[in-house]
Amino acid sequence: MVRHRKRVVLRALALAIIGCLSLASCGVGGSDHRIRIGIKFDQPGLGYQDGTGYSGFDVDVATYLAGKLGYSPDQIEWVQSPSANRENMLSNHQVDMIVATYSITDKRKKSVDFAGPYFVAGQDLLVQKSNADIHGPDDLNGKNLCSVQGSTSAAKIKEKYAENANLVELNSYAECIGALEAGRIDALTTDDIILAGLASTGTNKGKFKLTGQTFTEEKYGVGLPKGTTRCPEISKAITSMVDDGSWEKFVSKNTEGSGYEFDAKANPPKPTEGCA
Repeated sequence: MVRHRKRVVLRALALAIIGCLSLASCGVGGSDHRIRIGIKFDQPGLGYQDGTGYSGFDVDVATYLAGKLGYSPDQIEWVQSPSANRENMLSNHQVDMIVATYSITDKRKKSVDFAGPYFVAGQDLLVQKSNADIHGPDDLNGKNLCSVQGSTSAAKIKEKYAENANLVELNSYAECIGALEAGRIDALTTDDIILAGLASTGTNKGKFKLTGQTFTEEKYGVGLPKGTTRCPEISKAITSMVDDGSWEKFVSKNTEGSGYEFDAKANPPKPTEGCA
């Protein structure tokens, strides 16, 4: 009899464990019901870690999307996702999604899926607010142009628009901003919303401006593991974010003070129903 009872108890315990593993949450009050979202930790205005807090347009977008998927802000685990590691992080299931200025490209779609886009960026230039000489990439001949090491943005300008531009590669956008303020460079280039985020931070407000002449198109998508079934619900959430005014509020909030205006021909975005 005792042995029979032990078997019953063990069987019940095994079933309980299996039930827990099959559910998204088994902790008290759903404490284990979490979503891991990859963002940048070092991009002011987009994805930025300040102590234990996180801020930026990508953070706001990701928080909104997570909410539509049934996760509260305290159920989000933010994971640093450097550009070079994003595909591997999704393939290895280190994150559930990535919202980190992640451009949708055919090459990337071979290894990951994308929902979206949630923003359409374009390469632009950031100059000192008093600058009256540089209005676009064609004005950069003989000028010192900064971008970060490993980026193709500055080289693209030299190849297509200003072959006599002097390229200056530094380790970070923060270093480029410092060089721009000191007058050691004439312009900084990357995607427009990244530049706007840099220009809108407290110490930079009012010092710089974007030329507003974008000359590429970068569709930012929500990166997801290959073979996901979540593209339709995330794309639907992006549409809701646009329709209820949250998208524009997030853009304005995170670019305030930079003079930035998003490209109204490409934005707000129109996500595809399935994976992009």
